[in-house]
Amino acid sequence: MPSDTRSILDSSAIAAVGDTAWLTAYTDALHEQFETTVHHVSTASDAHDLLRESAIDCVVTDYALPDTTGVDLVRSIRETTVTLPVVLGTADGTEAIASTAIEADVTDYIAVTDPLDETVADALGRTEQALRDAQRARTQRERARQFDATFHDTRSATWVLDPDGALERVNQTARDMVDVDADVVVGDPFWTLPWWPDDDQPRSDVRRLVETAKRGEFGHAVVTRQAVAGERVLELSVQPVTDERGDLDSIIVDSVDITDRVDLERELRQSEELHRVTLNNMTDTVLMTDEDGEYTYVCPNVHFIFGYTAEEIRELGTIEALLGDDLFDREDLADDGVLKNIETTATDKAGREHTLLVNVREVSIQDGTLLYSCRDITKRKQREQALAALQETARDFLYAETHQEIAQHVVDDAPAVLDLDASAVYLFDAEDNHLQPAAYSQSMRDAHGPLPDVHADGRDLTSHSFVENEPQFFEDVHDADRLTNPATDLRSVAYIPLGNHGVFVAGSTEVGVFDDVTRELADLLAATAEAALDRVDRESQLREQDRELQRQNDQLTTLNQINETIREIDQALVQSETREEIDHTVCERLTADGRFEFAWIGTVDSTTEVVTPQAWAGADHGYLDAQSFPVAADGVEPAGQSAATGEVTLVSNVAADLRAAAWRKAAISRDLLSVLSVPLVYNDLSYGVLTVYAASPDAFDDTVQTVLAELGETIAAAISASERKRALLTTSMTRLEYSVADSSFVLAQLAQAADCTLTYEGGVQQTASGNYVFVTVADASVDAVVDVAAGLRMIEDVQRIRGGETGGVVRLRLAAPFLATELADHGAVLQSATASQAGTDLVIDVPGGVEARTVTQFVTRRFDDVTLTAKQTREQASEHGFYASVLDSLTDRQLEVLETAYYSGFFESPRTVTGEAVAESLDISPQAFYQHIRTVQRKLFAALIDDHAPVVTHQTD
Repeated sequence: MPSDTRSILDSSAIAAVGDTAWLTAYTDALHEQFETTVHHVSTASDAHDLLRESAIDCVVTDYALPDTTGVDLVRSIRETTVTLPVVLGTADGTEAIASTAIEADVTDYIAVTDPLDETVADALGRTEQALRDAQRARTQRERARQFDATFHDTRSATWVLDPDGALERVNQTARDMVDVDADVVVGDPFWTLPWWPDDDQPRSDVRRLVETAKRGEFGHAVVTRQAVAGERVLELSVQPVTDERGDLDSIIVDSVDITDRVDLERELRQSEELHRVTLNNMTDTVLMTDEDGEYTYVCPNVHFIFGYTAEEIRELGTIEALLGDDLFDREDLADDGVLKNIETTATDKAGREHTLLVNVREVSIQDGTLLYSCRDITKRKQREQALAALQETARDFLYAETHQEIAQHVVDDAPAVLDLDASAVYLFDAEDNHLQPAAYSQSMRDAHGPLPDVHADGRDLTSHSFVENEPQFFEDVHDADRLTNPATDLRSVAYIPLGNHGVFVAGSTEVGVFDDVTRELADLLAATAEAALDRVDRESQLREQDRELQRQNDQLTTLNQINETIREIDQALVQSETREEIDHTVCERLTADGRFEFAWIGTVDSTTEVVTPQAWAGADHGYLDAQSFPVAADGVEPAGQSAATGEVTLVSNVAADLRAAAWRKAAISRDLLSVLSVPLVYNDLSYGVLTVYAASPDAFDDTVQTVLAELGETIAAAISASERKRALLTTSMTRLEYSVADSSFVLAQLAQAADCTLTYEGGVQQTASGNYVFVTVADASVDAVVDVAAGLRMIEDVQRIRGGETGGVVRLRLAAPFLATELADHGAVLQSATASQAGTDLVIDVPGGVEARTVTQFVTRRFDDVTLTAKQTREQASEHGFYASVLDSLTDRQLEVLETAYYSGFFESPRTVTGEAVAESLDISPQAFYQHIRTVQRKLFAALIDDHAPVVTHQTD
């Protein structure tokens, strides 16, 4: 039976090898007395198999085995392990066997004797001792390995000292800590070694540590030393090592580098200090409670939100008194562990409400289980509400169409956005350079009084903000230098410019109401208003541009229509040969497309001074029959006004002044609601008036007026051309003689300046380089006339053709068209013009197709102080057409050569000048001169012989 005291055999596995009696009794005893695991095999081979397959703590074998000896079994076991205990027993023991067994490294040797019980008891005892020795050996080996592992640990430096504290061994980690050879200092006292600073305090600490170990005690010390990487902190631990007798055998010193830990602790202390300072100064506050809501911690900064001290918070009772009941669901917190951003309302010590965001978290800190972090979002909430109100304001701005509407919206919404009741908007009037109060609240009126216009000179606060484009916020406006109303009850006031539009003013009767949020919101409200005002300006400008484009499109359409009509009229005028055709064509074309209701052309009767209709078209409904058209500058029908003034007359709305003249009633009764009358004037000669009527007011805009005025000139030119053409086809003419006292005539100026008589008898030319005219000189030398002519601005050049001291011929190049050219445009011919100191005499032939009155009108307008001295009707020679055909066949150069030769006396007999001299005056070669003369002569004779009627000559004997 097993004993009460457990033996090492109880927990061991024994291999019994052999079949001897003592071994069998031995295994039986193990089974009976102990809880040993016994494996009984017969042969050495079975024993080896058992060792390979099972964990065996001890082998007990007999010397005599069937396949070998027990000693050989020991040897074979020692080939694989030297620590397994092996006990050898034999009944035939001899000194030789015992010696051989010892050599084979057997653990113990048993001599089997009688009685057998004693041998079994001895074997059990020896087995137990072998197991204990093996266990002790294993422990020592394990400790040795552990010491070696610790000693060679690269993470710590280790020193081994003798009992006196002198250095015996040092590991590599410690060697690497110093620059000296550690073997040199072996045997030196540990506290004097180079690992420690050369300082009394560290060396004393190390020595006390060694003395502690000498007394058999464990000890610790912290030493700071300088290393290559900087200052390092080492924690030294000392351990005394004793032998079996308890005597001190050695001292082991270990070190741990705790630099990082020390730094961490230092940072932790700093972090704790920073945390404490942060908690004391941050605006968020932290509270901790137990499950009953009793405070276990109150953050020192709790006054920032609630106005209470930490002690006063505790005195309020549970946290429900502060944050309210039912702040959160405890089951939800248990499920999630944390509940974030719970919005609630709390009242501070002064009675003000605060909007809070609360986070609740489960914790286990001392007695606290719930942690509350509270953030005051009152300002943010106010800002959100203000921004929402501002968004509504911006939406209202979208529908505002005027600056006044926007200004009123700003004032109406300022209380919701800024929480300020006093506000006003000044808008800038650029015309009088003033800022005018376009909108203001009643609170502004009550606190500040009447709001007058402000001159934009920058002298007061409102205009200064506008002129400098600078927002101004005053904690107390009474401290401002530019305050112009000291009686105002306003204190905190903001002046914010609205770009070029004006200024937004907002204020309060309290001092210092403008925090950062209010300033930001005020700026946003002003910026939004400015953008809205800009939008209104842009839209107004776009609408005006659209209207202008529409007007331009309408004008373009009208212009295109009128231009088309004008082109048709121009084409018709080219084809018209008489005045009557021209008049009728114009009237019909103007009224053909229905744009104009009625049109007519009339001429002035010089005897009655009345405009007489000559041609008309359209629907007049008897208007011409019902009216007379007297010529007068005012108060008469537009046709009579244009005839009198020679200018365009416009009546945009006939009904506008219905009782001013009788003709208006007649016109409006026939739906003629607007009138335009255009004079027909060409080269200062009037050919009547064109009057056009429309069935709507304002039918004649600037474009139509301009086009019809130009049409009047075109019509007059066409009439003039037709009259000239008719003049060429008639044989009758009227000769008019005038005496002109006006000295503005170019020949009169030259005659007076040269004190001579000048006569024009023909030869005027219009070329690209100027107007040329030949003039005969009498009573003065040609050279004197040439000199004087050079000083007159109206004469660009003068050329001596022929003459001497008593007279001759000169050719003048004039800066303006000569009188003969202007008369030719009206169908009249200047036969001669004689100028002297007494004045100028003109002889003008007017063909029968041209009215003499028209020419007289032209001359009297052309010159002042004109007298008609003679008028006679006569027939033109039949050769007039022949003369015109010859001139038309000549080029300008040929005519110039012909006239120069003629006036030079080349054709006189005898000749007064040679062809070479004439050629020299014309700056051409003699050959060219004679070629031109021969060409002219050939054309003259061709016209005389080939084209003219045959000449019948009669010869008499």
